[in-house]
Amino acid sequence: MTDYPIALTIAGSDSGGGAGIQADLKTFLTHSVFGTSVITCVTAQNPAGVSGIQEITSDLVEKQLSAVIGYFPVAAIKTGMLFSKEIIDTVSIFLKGKEFQIVVDPVMVASSGAKLLKDEAIDSMKKNLIPIASLITPNLDEAGILIGENISNERDMEFGIRKLYDTFGVPVLLKGGHLQNSEFAVDYFFDGKTTYPLSSKFVREFNPHGTGCTYSAAITSNLAKGMSLIESISLAKYYIFEAISQSYTLGRTNTLNHNPITIK
Repeated sequence: MTDYPIALTIAGSDSGGGAGIQADLKTFLTHSVFGTSVITCVTAQNPAGVSGIQEITSDLVEKQLSAVIGYFPVAAIKTGMLFSKEIIDTVSIFLKGKEFQIVVDPVMVASSGAKLLKDEAIDSMKKNLIPIASLITPNLDEAGILIGENISNERDMEFGIRKLYDTFGVPVLLKGGHLQNSEFAVDYFFDGKTTYPLSSKFVREFNPHGTGCTYSAAITSNLAKGMSLIESISLAKYYIFEAISQSYTLGRTNTLNHNPITIK
């Protein structure tokens, strides 16, 4: 391939391999996209929980950004765990004004319940990072924090997604996977004009570790290939469903299959 699409993930390292940088790079590879990375934190974790976080200095984060973007023709970028105000400010300043497709996954809390974003960093994310995004992909808890409203059902989601757009002025994919009282996992995409529901069968008895990272990485992969936003999201929704449906037991729990056979 002479024009191999290149994507960049800016996120934390997951020693368990199921989320973060590791999940993103696996997802990029599955989508035939060359993956590059900027590591923001090193974590000691597995699907059961996070036992330690070591933040990377903002200076080294900036040097990683310069090393990657100064060398590779990156087409699309996703952000995941950024952890601190200093890192968010560094990333925002570096990316502002540049012509990238930027997917912001506003990672705040791990599936296990561990905090992955400092409280003082939330305002910086809202003021500096989200406004330069091509798309934000919050789950219900993250969306609730961003707009100061509780979102607990599909009716709330339709209100919440419009409030998110009105607040930040960027397209929103609101993920409804945390609503476990439904037969379907329903997400909503709003681009300022039209609301698009995306639905798949809800898979129960599954450890959700890494699903958010993988979903946003799949969207980023598709954008790197030049697809439209709605096409990128639709294909990513199908991919994450297959990755969950074809999960397999590894260690003490089941884990996402980042290379599901029905995708090929």
